[in-house]
Amino acid sequence: MARLEAGQPAPDFSLQADDGSTVGLSDLRGTTVALYFYPKDDTTGCTAQACEFRDAAADYDAAGVRVIGVSPDPLTSHEKFRDKYDLPFTLLSDPEHTAAEAYGVWVEKSMYGRTYMGVERSTFVIGPDGVLSAALYKVKPRGHAASVLDLVA
Repeated sequence: MARLEAGQPAPDFSLQADDGSTVGLSDLRGTTVALYFYPKDDTTGCTAQACEFRDAAADYDAAGVRVIGVSPDPLTSHEKFRDKYDLPFTLLSDPEHTAAEAYGVWVEKSMYGRTYMGVERSTFVIGPDGVLSAALYKVKPRGHAASVLDLVA
């Protein structure tokens, strides 16, 4: 799938959230969204990234930006991850990787000579009109929440 770019409409999705609700992008119209895709709950990089978003939550709130994390992990994993690190934002479960594919982040990866499909750590800033204002692929977990905040504040 081709990479998304700023100025394109953000692909809609409808996924289950860690609080049991269903969240669709169309439900978030009128709100700026920082939608970040990450590979796996409670791993070193993903935890660092989530905790940085947590620590900047007041700044994101002040900027009127809703942070949402997405990974293929099941809801039970998201609930444990959220509770363990006191994450104040929504985590969405994408086990069929439909949203990840729509955003071009379900990619072939390689580790220790083995190739597999997985999520490429990426973030999308979606304006209140549903249009992408930023599409950031292959991001590093540390320092990323502050970089995204600079784009939206």
